Amino acid sequence: MSKNVRVRFAPSPTGPLHIGGVRTALFNYLFAKKHGGDFVLRIEDTDQNRYVERAEDYIVNSLNWCGIPFDEGPGKNEKFGPYKQSERKHLYKQYADQLIDSGNAYYAFDTSEQLNAHRKGHEAEGKTFIYNWHNREKGRLVNSLILTEAETQAKIEAGEHYVVRFKSPQDETLHLKDIIRGDISIDTNVLDDKILFKSDGMPTYHLANIVDDHLMEITHVIRGEEWLPSLALHQLLYDAFGWEAPEFAHLPLILKPTGKGKLSKRDGDKLGFPVFPLEYTAPDGTVSRGYKEDGYFPEAVVNFLAFLGWNPGTEQEIFSLEELVKDFDLVRVNKAGARFDPDKTKWFNHHYMQQQLDIGLAEKFKSSQPELAEIDINYIALVVGLIKERATFVSDFWNLSHFFFTAPTNYDEKAAKKAWKDNTDNLMNELVVVIQKTEADSAETLRTSIKEWITFKEIGFGKVMMPLRLALVGALQGPDVFDIMFMIGKDESIKRIEIAVNSF
Repeated sequence: MSKNVRVRFAPSPTGPLHIGGVRTALFNYLFAKKHGGDFVLRIEDTDQNRYVERAEDYIVNSLNWCGIPFDEGPGKNEKFGPYKQSERKHLYKQYADQLIDSGNAYYAFDTSEQLNAHRKGHEAEGKTFIYNWHNREKGRLVNSLILTEAETQAKIEAGEHYVVRFKSPQDETLHLKDIIRGDISIDTNVLDDKILFKSDGMPTYHLANIVDDHLMEITHVIRGEEWLPSLALHQLLYDAFGWEAPEFAHLPLILKPTGKGKLSKRDGDKLGFPVFPLEYTAPDGTVSRGYKEDGYFPEAVVNFLAFLGWNPGTEQEIFSLEELVKDFDLVRVNKAGARFDPDKTKWFNHHYMQQQLDIGLAEKFKSSQPELAEIDINYIALVVGLIKERATFVSDFWNLSHFFFTAPTNYDEKAAKKAWKDNTDNLMNELVVVIQKTEADSAETLRTSIKEWITFKEIGFGKVMMPLRLALVGALQGPDVFDIMFMIGKDESIKRIEIAVNSF
């Protein structure tokens, strides 16, 4: 690309960052890095009524945890600051005035009661009220298009509340281009005259968004599908100002696991998965689950988010962040919504579990399990190496490995009926003798010795191995029996066998 790529992620600090927002941030990040550009964070906090304290910190922490930090934004490389719209509100009035002076916008003094009356009147006739070309100059509405300049100024000086509305064109066809969706044609007659600025000095999203993107030299706007209906207005605003518009790309929705409707927090609560990157405590004390706290690795979250709407065109599914940067292309983003699959997210996490160092997993395991407080971390790491293949989360480790740390206190009833037969006591007593005579310096030594004894006895392998596993574990589960015996030691193995013999 000829010009320096600059993209922005512009969330509102009204609560926790939804996983859909993280996906938007990720696609912006990947696009910027692929083209050697800048990933900008801008906080769009013009709606102070919905502002939530600490939500901005939550957004920044989420991006950092995912490994996709912004290059430029609040408190970081502030080339075009400030990066909070509430701190930029002094900028916007001049641009609203510019649009009025050029005839592309006008003052409207209609009260909410008047507008509601118009809406109800239209509804009574089976119509929809739209404030635009067909009624803005017909005397039913109160705006500067029908008032004289003196009347308009008098209302402003009298302190009457007003808004500045964009004057959408009549009888034109607007040709728009979207990187993902291709060419789009809009009949301007269906557009309403959106509010751009209010008499309290605050811009609406539409004006602030366009002005900020222009001043911050944003080259590509990559955002969610929900903003697609605003594309026409935004293009018209760029045209009205005489500015070159950025290229637009509208990402598909993330759908519920059923494939019908947009993914919501309620879906996660109902089906048992998080929809936020980090745990979030709302002002009322309500706690929402996060991927981090649920035990997901950030690499897994990034990988599965990348596949919500994008595909590489190959069979490859596992991508490091570096590989995603290399292969990402907006042209390969789908138009259709992407169904969220909780099982697939676990599949990704299971894969990344296997890539983790055993010692690092052991540290997480130890810190989460009080029973391990006095256990040597290196021993825990060896155990982790034996059981992580069966795990999806670190929280799975205890159920998969508790017998490495504590002897079973009871035995699975079904397993006992299957494994412990009439002659099992005698076989286990003989096995104790074999173990006592074996130099148990490795799992392989134990394996060789016990297998030779079984062969010599000419008995079925399962007649020994099933009750042995039951004695050591308490159930017919777990990794290789000889690995368990070697890890817990010869003396502990014999002790557990003897306890089991006395229990049946």
